[in-house]
Amino acid sequence: MQLSPSQRIKLISEVSKRLASEGWPLIDLTLKQFKFGIKETWSGTKEDYLIQLIAYGADDRLISLAQHVGYEFGKPALMGVEPKFWIKGCFKVFISHLSAQQAFAGQLQNELRDFGLSCFVAHKDVEPTTEWQTEIETALATADSMVALLHPDFHKSKWTDQEIGYAMGRDIPIFAVKFGEDPYGFIGRFQAFNGKQKTAKGLAQMLFEAFLKHKQTQRRMADVLIGLFENSGSFASAKLLVGYLESMEVWDPSFSPRILAVADANSQVSNSFGVPDRVKALVKKWKTSASGA
Repeated sequence: MQLSPSQRIKLISEVSKRLASEGWPLIDLTLKQFKFGIKETWSGTKEDYLIQLIAYGADDRLISLAQHVGYEFGKPALMGVEPKFWIKGCFKVFISHLSAQQAFAGQLQNELRDFGLSCFVAHKDVEPTTEWQTEIETALATADSMVALLHPDFHKSKWTDQEIGYAMGRDIPIFAVKFGEDPYGFIGRFQAFNGKQKTAKGLAQMLFEAFLKHKQTQRRMADVLIGLFENSGSFASAKLLVGYLESMEVWDPSFSPRILAVADANSQVSNSFGVPDRVKALVKKWKTSASGA
């Protein structure tokens, strides 16, 4: 596709901001892989460096680079408004499963909601009055990621294979969970987990932590995590969530004032032993990191 000047500016800005969170070696490696030049010396910020080097790149290379850093450029949703089955502000996950596993998929959906993930379960979320295939396609077109529950005979279902194909076509992250069926074909290249003997709650926590670390999802999940911390409902959850915050590898400047405000306004955070000090240390860490970028 041919980009307009306005589209190029938006894309260059977004790609530079996302890639600037990486270290210099990976930034230069990425630029070279996508056929952009690099500079041996640079005295400015990483973001300015990236803007200068990709500013005049061909449209197709810019779009490919945007997809690599997880920015879905030029992919509007099928509907003018957010589909009502997604929870506003949450990370959106399509759960692909066999119809016989609807109950477990529903349990996983409920557990993931506590981690800020809104999940679509086809046999549970499609209303009887809605044309089910259209609703499923809408969910697939608007999801941020997919989780495939690989129970025996998963590959024999034409629907699950089509769902996987749709997600692959959109180039969104796919996480496969093995329940007696190993990843097959193209699914074999995706991150896989062993789901045997795991409860829905245990699997939900494992997936949440994977989404926090995955390169294509970590930036979106960082904002979700900040929202969870802002709404901490107990001392225990405040301690758990600040631990996740400390493990984050990306940080937006807006996060620092948000978590400082929480440490003052939310009593479950401010009165949770050690958490306010950890918040201050976290803000200091990212301030130091930004000044040394």
